[in-house]
Amino acid sequence: MRADARRNRDHVLAVAGDVISEQGVDVSMRDIARRADVGLATLLRHFPTREALLEALLHTSFHELTARAAELEASQAVEGALVAWVRECVAWTTEYRGVTVLMAAAIEDPESALHVSCTTLRAAGGRLLARAQAEGRARDDIDGDDLFALIAMLAWAGDQPALAPRADRLFAVLTDAVLVDAGDRGGRGAEKPAQPSRRPRKPRR
Repeated sequence: MRADARRNRDHVLAVAGDVISEQGVDVSMRDIARRADVGLATLLRHFPTREALLEALLHTSFHELTARAAELEASQAVEGALVAWVRECVAWTTEYRGVTVLMAAAIEDPESALHVSCTTLRAAGGRLLARAQAEGRARDDIDGDDLFALIAMLAWAGDQPALAPRADRLFAVLTDAVLVDAGDRGGRGAEKPAQPSRRPRKPRR
């Protein structure tokens, strides 16, 4: 790619990032082209679909989050690594309103430009989850698909003005539901021992 063409492409990407952060992923490609001061044909020549634009925009972040999972896996306790990675994923996805909807769709669509990056990211989270499950620190009735869906749910809640103030609490509730005590491999929380029944005392005479 010629230097001027690369500069033009990088400029479009930078503008697209700002526009999507402001208006969400549903913003029209025409609006992005207008803000970047290029023709729609020029934008589509670089990025023929919305997914192709997002893949180019988010590629570095996808790579960093995937690498971050491996770093946490090597350096932190299983439950700490899992929670830290999920938190970073949620924080990242809320930067681009609505991106989790497209990511969830891309998982099921091998033809999407986002498919490979999304499935790679899901696999990275799945490995952290499996590691926690192997040590009895995460419930064993969920998988990487469920974890990806939980991240999408938390990111969606963070996008909603009415729910955003509760985002930290919702994060804690969901992560507490995923993590379990070391001895509770079933993942539903240890049952409290039954309390012996007490007969009512006879009144003193």
